[in-house]
Amino acid sequence: MKIAIVGAGFTGLSAAFELLDRNNEVFVFEKDSQPGGLAIGFKPPQPEGIKKWDWSLEKHYHHWFSNDSSVLDLANKINYKIIKKGPKTSIYVEGKIYQLDSPLHVLTFPKLSLNDRVRMAMVLGFLKFDPFWKPLEKFKTEEFLLKTMGGNAYRKIWEPQLKNKFGVFAKDISLAWFWARIKKRTPNLIYPDGGFLKFAQALVKECEKKGGKFFFDTEVEEIKSDDNNVKVKFKEIENLKFKIENFDAVVVTLPSFFFTKITPDLPKEYKDRLLSLKGLGAINLVLRLKEQFLKDGTYWLSICDTKSPIMAIVEHTNFMDKKYYNNEHIVYLGNYLPFDHEYMKMEKDQLLKIYDPILKKINPNYQLSIINSQLFKVPFAQPIIPVNYSKIVPPFETPLSNVYLANIQQVYPWDRGTNYAVELGQKVAAKVSDA
Repeated sequence: MKIAIVGAGFTGLSAAFELLDRNNEVFVFEKDSQPGGLAIGFKPPQPEGIKKWDWSLEKHYHHWFSNDSSVLDLANKINYKIIKKGPKTSIYVEGKIYQLDSPLHVLTFPKLSLNDRVRMAMVLGFLKFDPFWKPLEKFKTEEFLLKTMGGNAYRKIWEPQLKNKFGVFAKDISLAWFWARIKKRTPNLIYPDGGFLKFAQALVKECEKKGGKFFFDTEVEEIKSDDNNVKVKFKEIENLKFKIENFDAVVVTLPSFFFTKITPDLPKEYKDRLLSLKGLGAINLVLRLKEQFLKDGTYWLSICDTKSPIMAIVEHTNFMDKKYYNNEHIVYLGNYLPFDHEYMKMEKDQLLKIYDPILKKINPNYQLSIINSQLFKVPFAQPIIPVNYSKIVPPFETPLSNVYLANIQQVYPWDRGTNYAVELGQKVAAKVSDA
């Protein structure tokens, strides 16, 4: 079959890899100049005489867990080098940083009574070892944690994290989502050598060796389907030249909102159902520093303060060696926010001014070591997972004949991430091939 894939994120790349293995003719269209989707990387421009980074950096922080079998198997298939490390994960509570990434740290956490610590450890242990998510999806995370862990542990640690991540949706999140977050945690994390962009480029090369064709800087404008074929209208961004080509099937990996924009023949009922699924955008302010920000070596710091303008501080170079980034210390200041939130309209200096008070509490002198900063925003990055989400997850098939949708709103019960993007691509490829 002749198949088009819209989007060269990891769902599109893995679908292309799988479909090519099944002897299909594959064409991948990507609006950006590089592959990777939400994991796309960049290298900042450096002044003359300053050494450029050896590795690229993701615009939005990424890593793999050591049990992310789908993406790790794919890396192994193309003989791609990976790096495994056990970085420190901590929380920021009442003005102090506490390591909280093991049962021992939970049981010795000084801000809770012994009884509260034991209750929390038991609940987390239950979720970690419970293999069944389906019975949990009918419960709300907040209600479950309040009843099982108690008010002290919930309000001090978990409520601030849920509110900082999901905002007004915090009280509606399914326990299945929280179960998945606890279930997946591993002491060791993994990172692709050279960064996610290099890994994505390696996948493109492997697909090209199998005959796959990639069209970067190319935007799909419209998809129309009939019983015979699917017409894809696209344009090259540089010269605005339009083309139309016929395919046997099309796989769209864009967020649902963009999918509905390029498929004018979608039935209103299906379109409304798709758009009723909620999600948040992502905004990351990346600081490049001369000195380490989190002096205790923490890689991931969750902010347990509902008044904080920052959800998490991720010091990438407390995970990967700073030597790959010209010895700069790289810090992400991350948030998930509605696409129309006021922060989404701000420039980097405006945002840093808002973030500054809490950053100074953690590291009073950080501003003295700022080299530069970059600001990155995307309108959709985090699905909202309400109770019984399994009943409303969109199928791969759409009302348009031979047009398939595969995006992160269909990743369930697991949370979004490149591992599940790869798994999603493999599943939709099998669906298309078996049709």
